[in-house]
Amino acid sequence: MAKPASRLPVILAESAKLILADWLATLKATPDARLPATELETQCDSIVTRLAQACRDGNVSSVGAASFATLRDILTELSRTRALQGFSPVETATFILSLKQPLFARLRAVYSAEPERLATEMLTVSELIDALGLFMMETYQRAREEVIIRQQAEISELSTPVVKLWQGILALPLIGTLDSARTQVAMENLLDSIVRYEADIAIIDITGVPTVDTLVAQHLLKTVAAARLMGADCIISGIRPQIAQTMVHLGVELNVVSKANLSDAFALALRRLGKTVVNHGRPVPVQPT
Repeated sequence: MAKPASRLPVILAESAKLILADWLATLKATPDARLPATELETQCDSIVTRLAQACRDGNVSSVGAASFATLRDILTELSRTRALQGFSPVETATFILSLKQPLFARLRAVYSAEPERLATEMLTVSELIDALGLFMMETYQRAREEVIIRQQAEISELSTPVVKLWQGILALPLIGTLDSARTQVAMENLLDSIVRYEADIAIIDITGVPTVDTLVAQHLLKTVAAARLMGADCIISGIRPQIAQTMVHLGVELNVVSKANLSDAFALALRRLGKTVVNHGRPVPVQPT
């Protein structure tokens, strides 16, 4: 015997207002409800309306079908918005999964005398809402990952500022572990600043870099080489005794002038440009290199 066709499309069409009212009552009763009432009502109304249309025009168990395209677009936008607003995964999932209870209530009213049909329809509804919930969670997760990646990029850019110390002299203080991504950002910032300020010397300060291994040295050399191609000489400062010992032990050679601290590197940069530091109106002698 063929399985009877689901009456869910008819129930959604005839009882949309009742389902919407029950759903809103359920959502507003939750302690996590924090959206304005009007906004929540608009969202729920659009979902119920599009769900009824999707079930009427296609297979109620195929969320990926073309008939569900508009509903998927709505859920995608809601998921992204909630991810940006700081909603938790539980809050996001609970929002759509709470639609089950109003639907179950309407099914019990329609199939009160047909327990077998009721069980079948409730299973259909449960699978349908679960599929919509999974779709929302996948979209939410992608949106959260995009936010995290963007924040990491912004933090990386902020952690590699280029400072103008003097006319023609720039400083790039590096803090934390250097990897390929951070080195690329640092290199781009430094090259842009060399062009913008017409710099002749760039000081790369690694006082805040915890350790220098072969990989970090390679990243530094790439940055130095790129700066030289732009016409700026480089000085590396902040090589502590422990880092120097590690580099010697690893056989790492930077092949670039280095100084123990930023002030020494700055003094060297001034001498290379033929500048003289004046203190209280009297010239301060600068030792030749």
